[in-house]
Amino acid sequence: MYISETVQDAINDQIHHEIYSAYLYLAMSAHFEAQSFPGFARWTRMQYQEEMVHAMKLFDYLNERGGRVVLKAIEQPPVEWGTPLEIFQEILSHEQKVTALIYKLYEVALAEKDYGTRVMLHWFIEEQVEEEDNAGGMVDRLSLVGDQKSALLQFDHVAGMRGGA
Repeated sequence: MYISETVQDAINDQIHHEIYSAYLYLAMSAHFEAQSFPGFARWTRMQYQEEMVHAMKLFDYLNERGGRVVLKAIEQPPVEWGTPLEIFQEILSHEQKVTALIYKLYEVALAEKDYGTRVMLHWFIEEQVEEEDNAGGMVDRLSLVGDQKSALLQFDHVAGMRGGA
């Protein structure tokens, strides 16, 4: 094995968190679909796809380093949420939690003097800056929309254009 057991375990934990994040966003997408917000449903579905990319990046890295991927059970995410603003506030909070988990993983790599893992994690650190910025922007814009239903429907449409749709 080219990677310490401590780093391997920490990466496996992060794979679990990334897959749960994907599952959470997919559940949010289902909720938005049920509430007739196809744009927000698309936004969260795309977020689901990004989280799976993150999980697989860690999965592949661990295999490349001679480690062993050990998948854990994924908890069921919530089924119902409140308003779109409340959901995106939850998304921002969740992304801040993921950022803290990435920093914790980086600290493990630092303590283990695992320079390769530290370099690989730079991508995740930069990605989390983007994730928090995207979620924070959605919260800011939804806060401006307030209770204006026509503005909310228009913003739902705009959110659905994420990724060039």
